[in-house]
Formats: sequence, C-alpha cells, structure tokens
Amino acid sequence: MKIPKEINTNCPHCKKHTIHTISLYKKGKERASSWGARRQATRKRGYGGQKFPELIRTAKTTKKATLKLKCKECNKEAMRKGIRLRKAEIVQ
Repeated sequence: MKIPKEINTNCPHCKKHTIHTISLYKKGKERASSWGARRQATRKRGYGGQKFPELIRTAKTTKKATLKLKCKECNKEAMRKGIRLRKAEIVQ
C-alpha cells in the first residue's frame, strides 16, 4: 500500500491539526543482557531445552505497520498503528 509522505492530522502536543511527515517505525536492536533475555537463557539451560514449544509456522502472513508521525511545528513524534498489509511504501 502506498502511504503519502506528508498528511494533515491532529497533533496531541500542539492540540490542533498540523502537517506531519510520515516514516515507518523500525524496531531497535534488543539488549542481550536485558531481564527477559537472561530469564529465557536460564530456562533453556540444562537438559529439557525449551520451556515453551518453539513456534514453527506463524498463523498470520501480514503485520500491522506502525507509522511515526512528526509534527512540522513542534517537531514532536507520535506513533499510529496502521492497517494490516504486506508492504507499506511511502511515496512522493
């Protein structure tokens, strides 16, 4: 699906409709020493292996693209969950 580069929408910080630039949200790198990663490592250790069954086949073929909206007036960013689609493309 093609998404425009700029849209006029409500800014929660300015509390009015302003022009926002759109970019796609991308997840950052996870920390190897985070609490969740350490807990998973302890659960996998020793005999027995995985605590929960590893997911082999996923049920869904698409993901919801999260959009990052940046206000041109106050330069604050807000997130908006998009619709389910295979590929999001920003045009113009």
